[in-house]
Amino acid sequence: MSADFASTQLSHHFLIAMPGLEDPTFAKSVVYVCEHSERGAMGLIINKPGDLSLKHLFEKVELPLLRQDLLQCNVLHGGPVQTERGFVLHEPMLENDSVDSENPNKEGVAPSHSIYASTLSVPGGLAMTTSKDVLEAMANGSGPQRVVVTLGYAAWGEGQLESEIGENSWLTVPADPAVIFDTPIEQRYDKALSLLGLQAWMLSSEAGHA
Repeated sequence: MSADFASTQLSHHFLIAMPGLEDPTFAKSVVYVCEHSERGAMGLIINKPGDLSLKHLFEKVELPLLRQDLLQCNVLHGGPVQTERGFVLHEPMLENDSVDSENPNKEGVAPSHSIYASTLSVPGGLAMTTSKDVLEAMANGSGPQRVVVTLGYAAWGEGQLESEIGENSWLTVPADPAVIFDTPIEQRYDKALSLLGLQAWMLSSEAGHA
């Protein structure tokens, strides 16, 4: 890994769209970056509601939804790639959380692994699960407590994201899970900007990135 890339590694960061980014998919969007390497990047848009509620999504996959806290939640439009596929962004759920949560480094305790079949763990951040077992857990009233579900994801090829940032299409800032899980969808753009001490009226397409 080159030193230049290491200095701009953006996993567990927000991308905040600048006013000059007019693509309707990404205009005024906030993207949580799940993976960023020299080969490219992928992430989930966290502030674009789709047409489905979680209740309706679960009906489509023939699962009940017993979690009252999730019944009225929106499924988000996570990006333009694989828009029929579900992506669940949540706090890490590890096998050893219930084994020794007070002393996870205790000698003899095996390293923790995600309890779901297909989970991408974001270094220093959240987890993204694509396997149906997480939906089954949520359907049964358990699963991750704080969760965002999207259809589709956003992806960038090698060097593409770095180029867009260089063209002032995006601001970047370390992600704050409270923006994702505790902030109403329509307020997430402004809340993400506030992490940089900015408000939307301060932005212009000429501004640089943080």
